[in-house]
Amino acid sequence: MSVFVWIETFGGAAISSSWEALGAAQSIAEALKTETVAIVFGEDSAAIAAEAGRFGVARALTCDAESLSEYRLESYAALLSKLVVDRKPDAVVAVATNRGRELLASAAADSESGLISDVISLRVADGSIIGTRPAYAGKVMMEMTCNTSTTFVTVRGRAFLPPLPDASVLPTIETVAPEKIPAQLQSTVEELVAELGSVNLADAAIIVSGGRGLANNPASAPGGISGEQANIWKAKDGFANTLRPLADVLGAAIGASRAAVDAGYIPYEHQVGQTGKVVTPDLYIACGISGAIQHQAGMRGSKIIVAINKDAAAPIFKLARYGIVGDLYEVVPALTEALKKKLP
Repeated sequence: MSVFVWIETFGGAAISSSWEALGAAQSIAEALKTETVAIVFGEDSAAIAAEAGRFGVARALTCDAESLSEYRLESYAALLSKLVVDRKPDAVVAVATNRGRELLASAAADSESGLISDVISLRVADGSIIGTRPAYAGKVMMEMTCNTSTTFVTVRGRAFLPPLPDASVLPTIETVAPEKIPAQLQSTVEELVAELGSVNLADAAIIVSGGRGLANNPASAPGGISGEQANIWKAKDGFANTLRPLADVLGAAIGASRAAVDAGYIPYEHQVGQTGKVVTPDLYIACGISGAIQHQAGMRGSKIIVAINKDAAAPIFKLARYGIVGDLYEVVPALTEALKKKLP
């Protein structure tokens, strides 16, 4: 009996949210009175396993074969499925990143196990693992459990705390062999490019988001640009020269509503919402966002929500702890200047 936790890595280092998944896995293991086992594949897997030991993990399974040097679903899922079938853990836990969702869903299907996805809390009752996750755009909470011997669980980022460091633990590291995958079934990784100079939305403690209201920029578009193209120019200028300075002062990531993304104001990777990224920051500042239900589904779990909008009847104010009715192009620069004076 054990609880596996997949430590997601990139460039030979664990991503920070993997330690949150470890915290969730340890809470299950304690309730089941069993051990937590770290699963690490790829580059520098032994070093990352040793790092997991500093968070209290006593045992780790690693594989640094060439076929696992970069994340590829085929090779990762084949090995994880084999480990689950052979060792029969009580649970397999990973953070609900794109890779975590994909890998655990595939391994759960291959091992004929149940999956509880995107949970925000976990408990054990009568030996069963029960996960709580939002439903209906976060309006209700539902509890889910599985009747299979192994339960796969993906946990929402920032919903669980990482464990406290414990330098006294030296994990036992076991190296496992990779599974062979036919060449014709393998995908090929041509290149991995990390986006520099920005904060990842999933990891961000503070997010400043913009919506359709960014097009109401009082600045004049350059000559020759008019109509909808002028609105796009104004909104892009608003993101760059109004929201970005506020985000820089706060050390925040830049988010956006679907309306802003669909209109071409900002790239898709910034979208927060049901069809974008689901985020749970400590502070979420919504600027010029009306608060459609699709957007609420992606950010209503934020600890503190601040809304800035000219429309006092905008739905976003029903979620916000603090609301400012006013023109974002007047409020945000004033807020930025005030924060510059207050923050070191």
